[in-house]
Amino acid sequence: MPAGKQKRTKYNNHSADNNFFRMEGSNLLFMKELKTEQCDDLINFIRQMMDDPELDLVKFDLSGLEDIDSAGVITIFFAKQMLADKNIKVEIVGGSPQICKKIELFRPGQKEIKSTVPKKKIFELVGEKTHQLFSSYIYDFLILGSSVSYYAIRDLFNRKSRRKGEFLTQSVLIGVNAVWIIVLMSYIIGLVIALHSAAQLRDFGADIFIVDIIVIGTMRQMGPLIAAILVAGRSSSAIAAEIATMKVTTELDALKTMGLDPVRFVVIPKIYACMFTMPFLIILANTFGIAGGATAAYSYLNLPPEIFTNRMSEIVQNKDLFTGLVKSQVYAWIIVLTGAFYGFRVERGAEDVGRATTVAVVVAISLVILADSILGLLFY
Repeated sequence: MPAGKQKRTKYNNHSADNNFFRMEGSNLLFMKELKTEQCDDLINFIRQMMDDPELDLVKFDLSGLEDIDSAGVITIFFAKQMLADKNIKVEIVGGSPQICKKIELFRPGQKEIKSTVPKKKIFELVGEKTHQLFSSYIYDFLILGSSVSYYAIRDLFNRKSRRKGEFLTQSVLIGVNAVWIIVLMSYIIGLVIALHSAAQLRDFGADIFIVDIIVIGTMRQMGPLIAAILVAGRSSSAIAAEIATMKVTTELDALKTMGLDPVRFVVIPKIYACMFTMPFLIILANTFGIAGGATAAYSYLNLPPEIFTNRMSEIVQNKDLFTGLVKSQVYAWIIVLTGAFYGFRVERGAEDVGRATTVAVVVAISLVILADSILGLLFY
């Protein structure tokens, strides 16, 4: 009991200079009003209460409170939180209907409750991602491919539906402008492959087989793949950027308003041009890839061009030329469709255009490599 008396004396002495609140036992009595002017005194009073190790329960008694403003309400709840942090339980009791209404009106918002929804398991996540892949990407890609196939076959026999000169323009942009980079890269890659192969063959005295490695590897695999990857890097990104920009600037909507199908108007000339130029680009890649290998064979293994040519004529088959032609058409469709697909998917501004261009290049190259692997298993 002496401690209790000492506790009440300490609190009463602190509040003796005001008539707005006082401590009686474990009850903190509020009187008259609690407004901005009294808030500092209340907080200082609460800080002294927090130092009492015997205090474990405080009741805020609002029965005698006649008026309160928003600052007073915030201060009450702030004081309650201060005491709660010291493991002192606080109860708010009493108060007229007007006071309770103001407290409910101005009380601070509740802390956000953390979601208790359990995390999804790995199989659920894989299922959702797989469903999204098929519903949002593969399905739309197949729809676009079917539209392009329909118009490509239909317009092949209908000259009036084609834009005059667009086929030649796209052939230059997709095919002719890619000649120099394909020639250069094919020659360098053929040269490097021959140099590394020759170093091994020379140790076994099998120099002549450098021709087999270069010719078969280039015509069946490296030549078509190099040409397709380079065209995908150049043209797929350009197609995606062009169509995405047309969509952002509402040019595609203008075409629809004029009764023109954007797929037919924009994509079909590109698919014709790519299908026409890809076989020639692959032939160039094969030719200069073999030329690079022949250069390395002559300079490193002293293999004359005549021997290289005679050996090449023995191992080249018509099937190699046919498979290169088939691959060129598959690659052409992949490159154009991928660029058009991501171009049509753009919804917002310039940032989306750049993102679509980047994704189109990555996906086009990935699909080209995947198609090359599948065709390689089918033909060989």
